[in-house]
Amino acid sequence: MNIHEYQAKDLLDQYKVAVPRGISACNEAEIDSAIKSLNSSDLLVVKAQIHAGGRGKGTFTDGYQGGVKLCDSPSKAKETALRMLGNDLVTKQTGPQGRKVQTLYFTEACDIDHEYYLALLLDRESAKTVIIASTEGGVDIETVAENTPEKIIRVSIDADLGLKPHHCRSIAFKLGFSGAQIKEFSVILNGLYKLFTEKNAEMVEINPLVSDKKGSLIALDAKVSFDGNALYKHPDIARLRDTNEEDPKEVEASQFNLNYIALEGNIACMVNGAGLAMATMDIIKSYGGEPANFLDVGGGATEEQVTAAFKIILSDPNVKGILVNIFGGIMQCDIIAKGIVSAAKNVSLSVPLVVRLEGTNVDAGKAILRESGLELSPADSLAEAAQIITDKVSK
Repeated sequence: MNIHEYQAKDLLDQYKVAVPRGISACNEAEIDSAIKSLNSSDLLVVKAQIHAGGRGKGTFTDGYQGGVKLCDSPSKAKETALRMLGNDLVTKQTGPQGRKVQTLYFTEACDIDHEYYLALLLDRESAKTVIIASTEGGVDIETVAENTPEKIIRVSIDADLGLKPHHCRSIAFKLGFSGAQIKEFSVILNGLYKLFTEKNAEMVEINPLVSDKKGSLIALDAKVSFDGNALYKHPDIARLRDTNEEDPKEVEASQFNLNYIALEGNIACMVNGAGLAMATMDIIKSYGGEPANFLDVGGGATEEQVTAAFKIILSDPNVKGILVNIFGGIMQCDIIAKGIVSAAKNVSLSVPLVVRLEGTNVDAGKAILRESGLELSPADSLAEAAQIITDKVSK
């Protein structure tokens, strides 16, 4: 689960990480209050809040340039905010449709001396937390890694031992810090590590971490994402979820405990098991098709969940065909069949449907489908199913 920058900054502040003073706003009255509260007659920064990177270089659909603006007066800050609020911001991560800006973040400006990069990630191969740092902040870390890999600092932290003072000092020295900055950096890194571990974060990224003209270190921008499977342990984090930033189909799927991710293709998939879902998507691609979604109904889905999954699939206007691929183990093929029939009775089925069932209660499942009166194409293998659906969609 992703959160907005202003929410991430609030969390960093709770963990003793220095951040510029800032206030969020969602309407004109809140904009006026935020600007007045910051009480700055000099420089204010106005930031559009969407779940996407590259906001500063983004362009609004009405042609207005930049989702991060430095304003030299309160009146300019308000004018800028009103241009952004309710507007759609397009960045390299949003796609051409952009994302509607429904929240703004006002912060005090910072007199920057140098920009650094600092992040904590989970390395799944080693099962360790990895600290990544660089003297080249404020740009895409992928660009730094590609062009100047020697400037990437990487330190792994064993979960049993945790972050130690020598880790902090080693990274600080490599970043060129000295004196009081080493102590400041240690406080920041310890705060980030504590946030990362206590809240089951998947990533905590500060880009840039800056030193100002006085030498103080400040987290100027922040991006934090969390393990969705651990949110039940952190209701305070779960409350930060902004469903306006998510695909409505994915939001609905989460309400039924379905694993759904919308894609850009036109062949919808309904599969049980993440591995089988990936294999199904791959074989659709191999036959020249394009998957419209990843959808794992799980090993123990109920008829209600299957019905919900089918309705979500059919709510996507890009879907031109559906491939159901079920290998029944814990999941029973007759349950899937009943769900398909139930959904088809409630939603007009106007696209080709190919069903491959195998495993537990497969004969009963196939019988339910045969007797349902639905127009569908059965398949005995995944390859056959992929071939049939791609042929039907391409006609």
